[in-house]
Amino acid sequence: MPIVNDVHSQLNETEMRRVVRPGSAAELQRVVAAVRDEGGSLSVAGGRHAMGGQQFLDGGTLLDMRGLNRIISLDSERGLLRVEAGIMWSDLVSGLRDMQHGQQRRWSIVQKQTGADRLSIGGALAANGHGRGLTYKPIVQDVESFDVVDAAGGLRHCSRAENAELFSLAIGGYGLFGVIYEVTLRLQLAHRVRRVVEITTIDRLESLFRQRIADGFTYGDFQYKTDETSPCFLRDGVMSCYIPMPEYDAPKPELDAPQPLNMLSEQDWRGLLYLSHADKARAFEQYAGFYMSTDGQTYDSDTFQLSQYIDDYHRELDAILNSPVKGTETITELYVPLPSLADFMDAAARELNRRKANVIYGTIRLIERDDETFLNWARRHYACVVFNLHVDHTDAGIAQTADALRALIDLATERGGSYFLTYNKFATQQQLARCYPQFPEFLAKKREYDPDGVFSSDWLRAYSL
Repeated sequence: MPIVNDVHSQLNETEMRRVVRPGSAAELQRVVAAVRDEGGSLSVAGGRHAMGGQQFLDGGTLLDMRGLNRIISLDSERGLLRVEAGIMWSDLVSGLRDMQHGQQRRWSIVQKQTGADRLSIGGALAANGHGRGLTYKPIVQDVESFDVVDAAGGLRHCSRAENAELFSLAIGGYGLFGVIYEVTLRLQLAHRVRRVVEITTIDRLESLFRQRIADGFTYGDFQYKTDETSPCFLRDGVMSCYIPMPEYDAPKPELDAPQPLNMLSEQDWRGLLYLSHADKARAFEQYAGFYMSTDGQTYDSDTFQLSQYIDDYHRELDAILNSPVKGTETITELYVPLPSLADFMDAAARELNRRKANVIYGTIRLIERDDETFLNWARRHYACVVFNLHVDHTDAGIAQTADALRALIDLATERGGSYFLTYNKFATQQQLARCYPQFPEFLAKKREYDPDGVFSSDWLRAYSL
């Protein structure tokens, strides 16, 4: 029986009954119907970066969506792109650029998740992911419609006007209401943005974010210092924001031309990954120095959102660091009202130091309220705080990291905040109930749409008892 795991945390080694990679909508429907008829259950995976067990199911069938990776069509009048749900962001961005090469007016994506590009569009919808937009909702805002294979093997078209309830349940529904086959994305006109970089502190972040938004900046984030020995741990950081360039508003074919940019190479990233484990003060110094050197650089509005992720980078790190045990990083994302951000980060610094947690990387972004999805994590305007914590793959190491992640959730909820449901399975039932009071109704809707439990996951099993 095949063994699968997630790419980043590698904490989800799972024995599947079988792995199936459909190549068409009809084949996808046949697989779902066959699993239903045999009384089984299935889970759905794309890029396999999901870390909370939502993409795997012990003993179940795994639908590998990577065979459904076509760009179907572009409506160049309305800016609507139809794609199969298994396409990765990197392939979507490059394919969209290629099909418009030399055109006077070019369309591009609005947002994508940060940190990696080999993430599927279907996965982005299932998690209702978000990017670096300063005034954006999660990706639901960019979805015109989608087609989903339901528990009976039928293909349903979902939009805000057709099957509207299923639209709200499947986006942010973690693959539990069907398999998204095709997505129609809303695009934006391609343009240039200019990066503005500043070294600042957490105390100034709220006012700086508000000022940047007032000045017309559209994207931005803050990378905070992870050196726990510094008095500026989780306080100092690099703020990078991006503003559209009016001089590029007129359509120009040269937007397709490559731009000479100061960029980090793969070797640079490997060096930063090493320093983030071995010498965090130098890691921040080098990272901040690089970003300050890019202040004023201009980028295309699509490709600047792409990231470099090195698969299985920890294997090399463990060898270099002579680690006695396997290590990786695991992620959590906490949501706090922006006025409470500085207080939350100070409390988090104290708590993480008390627990001797090892913060490798972290970022802060903004999100607007999502009023369209059922199990919405963005219930209000929030600051989104991502923590990448190192975890040793021992019982004690995993338990220590899990305790730290639960403590961070408590700190967020004490300040009117919440957490992202499926970065891991460490949150308690009580924390889930406090942050997602609609979860029992979500499960009831799940039983209504999928009474035989065709769509399932290890994450669902952990929290639906």
